[in-house]
Amino acid sequence: MSATKIGFVSLGCPKALVDSEQILSRLRAEGYDISGSYDQADLVVVNTCGFIDSAVEESLDAIGEALNENGKVIVTGCLGARGNLIKDKFPEVLAVSGPHAPDEVMQAVHDHFPPQHDPHLDLIPPQGIKLTPRHYAYLKISEGCNHKCTFCIIPDLRGKLVSRPIEAVMQEAENLVQAGVQELLVVSQDTSAYGVDNKYRSGFWKGQPLKSHVTDLARALGELGVWVRLHYVYPYPHVDELLPLMAEGKIIPYLDIPFQHASIDILKAMKRPAATENTLARIKQWRQVCPDLTLRSTFIVGFPGETEAHFQELLDFLDQAQLDRVGCFTYSAVAGARANDLANPVPEALKQERLERFMLKQAEISQTRLQDKIGQRLTVLVDEVSDLQIVARSMADAPDIDGLVFINTKAPEIKVGQFIEVEVIEADKYDLTAVLV
Repeated sequence: MSATKIGFVSLGCPKALVDSEQILSRLRAEGYDISGSYDQADLVVVNTCGFIDSAVEESLDAIGEALNENGKVIVTGCLGARGNLIKDKFPEVLAVSGPHAPDEVMQAVHDHFPPQHDPHLDLIPPQGIKLTPRHYAYLKISEGCNHKCTFCIIPDLRGKLVSRPIEAVMQEAENLVQAGVQELLVVSQDTSAYGVDNKYRSGFWKGQPLKSHVTDLARALGELGVWVRLHYVYPYPHVDELLPLMAEGKIIPYLDIPFQHASIDILKAMKRPAATENTLARIKQWRQVCPDLTLRSTFIVGFPGETEAHFQELLDFLDQAQLDRVGCFTYSAVAGARANDLANPVPEALKQERLERFMLKQAEISQTRLQDKIGQRLTVLVDEVSDLQIVARSMADAPDIDGLVFINTKAPEIKVGQFIEVEVIEADKYDLTAVLV
C-alpha cells in the first residue's frame, strides 16, 4: 500500500514556519509522504496566521483554495485559535487547532488517515524536516509572550511565555550545524525574555551547567562556529550584555529590536515594554561597544491618538538613530486588540500618507549608510548561484527581510551555503553590488 500523501500550506512568521517544520517532521517520521500539489494529496494541512487583518484574509483564502482544490483540509496556527471564525465560514473543515499544536494536528491526521507502519522507525534526519534552504534555519527558543501590547493579540493566540529547556535548544542547534546549516536565526515572541518563566533554570550541555538566559544561550551558540542572528529582541537592560559577544565575533553584530514608535505618549498607549527607556542613548552606547552593529526595527504609524507632533517625533528619531534596516506598517484594527477602543483613530488616508513619508525618510537614511560601505571588504553567505551572478547576504542582512549583495560574475566553483570574501563597489537604497576578492 502506498503511503498517505499530505499537502502542506505554511503561512505567517518564522515562528509559524518552525511549527510547520515540527509537524512535517512528525508526519515523515510516521511514514506519511509530503505532496507538493493539491491533486496528489490525500489531505491538506493549512498552518495559518491571524496577526493582522491582511494575514487573516490570506489565511481564509488559503483555506478556501485548499478546500476547492482538494476537499479534505485540517487547519492549525494562529487563526485556528479563533476556531469559530473558521468553522462558521468553512464548516466542512475536518479539524481546527491553534498555534504550536503538533499533537492536535497529528491526531486529526490519524483520525482520517491512520499511520501505516511502526512510528518508531527513524525515517527522518536528526535536524528534522526544514522548509528553509539547507544553509540556514530558524531556531525557536520559546513560545508565547507575557506582554499586553494593546495592538497585539499574540498572547491570546499563543499564550504566555514558555521557554524551551536550554539543553533541547542546544541539541537542536548542534543537529542543524552538523547537517550543514551555516546560519542560525534565533526567534521567539520575545527573545530577551528567554528563561524568565523558569527563573533562568540551568540545564546541562556537554557535561556543564548552562543557564536558560539569552546571554548564556548566545555565548553557547557562538561556540558552534556558524553565524548566530538574534531576532525579536526587546531592549531590556541585560541586552547590553550581548554587545561584547558581538564585538568579539561570537555572534553576528545584528539586533532586531521592534521599537514600534518613538513618542513616549504613543508607546505608553501601546503598553510597550521598556517604553520609557532612553533609546537613543542605548543605541549610542551599543555602537561604542560594537561599531559594526547593524540595527533593524519595525514601526507602526497611524496608531489611535497619533498626532502630527507624535509622528514628527518618530521622523526625528529616525534622523538621530540612523537605523540600518527598518520596516513599517500602518495600524490595523485586529479583532480583539484593546487598541481598537482607544479614542481618536487616525483616518486611513492619513495613515497611508504618514507611511509614505516614513519610508521616504528611511530610504534616504538607508542609502546613506550603505554608501559608506563602498570600498569595504565583507564576508558574505551565498544564497544563490547562477550563470550570471552570485546572490549573497552580509552579516547585516537577514533572509527575506533585509538587503542582498549581488556579485555579477560567473564562478562555478562557488556553491550555495559557502562563505566568500567580497569588496563593495556600488550601493542603492537597500542592496549592495560587490566583486570577489
